[in-house]
Amino acid sequence: MNLTIALYNVEWMKRVFKIDGTPKTSTAGSTADRKEGKRSEMLAAVIAAIDPDILCIVEGPDTKADLSKTASQQLKVWASQFGLSGYDAVNGFASPGQQELCALYKKAKVKLSHKPEKAISKHPFNQSFLVDTTDSLIKEQYKHYRPPFEIQVRKPGQGGAEVARIILAHTKSKGIFDNVDLARFEQLSLRNRQKLYAECFSIRERCDQWLKANPSLKLLVMGDINDGFGLDYYEQRFRRSAVEILLGDVWKPEKILRHVLPKPKVGKYGWTPSSSSFTDKVTEDRVNVLIDHILVSQSVKLTEARVWNPYLRDAPQEVKDLKEELKKASDHFPVVAKVTGV
Repeated sequence: MNLTIALYNVEWMKRVFKIDGTPKTSTAGSTADRKEGKRSEMLAAVIAAIDPDILCIVEGPDTKADLSKTASQQLKVWASQFGLSGYDAVNGFASPGQQELCALYKKAKVKLSHKPEKAISKHPFNQSFLVDTTDSLIKEQYKHYRPPFEIQVRKPGQGGAEVARIILAHTKSKGIFDNVDLARFEQLSLRNRQKLYAECFSIRERCDQWLKANPSLKLLVMGDINDGFGLDYYEQRFRRSAVEILLGDVWKPEKILRHVLPKPKVGKYGWTPSSSSFTDKVTEDRVNVLIDHILVSQSVKLTEARVWNPYLRDAPQEVKDLKEELKKASDHFPVVAKVTGV
């Protein structure tokens, strides 16, 4: 089976829905509502052009604690209203916030379901866990703010065989958005980095559990990891990055995950390829970063992958043609991978 798998941080998708969960449109409501309705049209145009079999979404619409409104329910209505036919939707655990992890998928091609680990001994993602983030031989307690979304991918139809597993994550942001002095900035930076590493250690633990049980498992780990390879001073200080934690242990090469993209290069404006950008707190310069990642196990055969960033020099025409939509639909660009043999 050949699959096109996409990862897209859609930037507060909750805002394109009304309070009752129905999509806003560009032709009705307040000026703000019509603006979000227009953004919906742009998001749909980008997704239609990608034509994914599986679209993993970060910052999806909100899910209420009582499940009277869920991300998947809203996504299905949204996809139908904006011309994305043939898609079903699924979401994971509700987060304490209003940005959810969810997915759209072509129901004629695959069947996706939330299949979380429930054994306490294996640290379910919606429970607290212990990890030593500082190599001090002392474990600290952490909890995922947004529990990673464990997805089982099966062939369509009743009792379809499992073909892959996906872990979708939106890990701790390193951003500091309060006005603080330099001492407090340093304290928060260290705290945020340790939380980010802890979440990635937890995800990597799940990968090892699954790969130990099934070494040939087709596994994909993806999401807005809020980190990259050698992006900043703290990675040198801690001698690691969150993405490298997810990749795995060099002493267990058979379990190492592969990044679908080439190694990013640093230049005048930041990193290439890049999936987003941020304003440096010190210099106030805009810096391009690669923080949206798709990693795959060694049994996954990759045929093609790219960031749908129209500003990249090697962007194909189909991506350049969507420059305005990609620019205005979200503050991130989607990452798309094509795999075979799944």
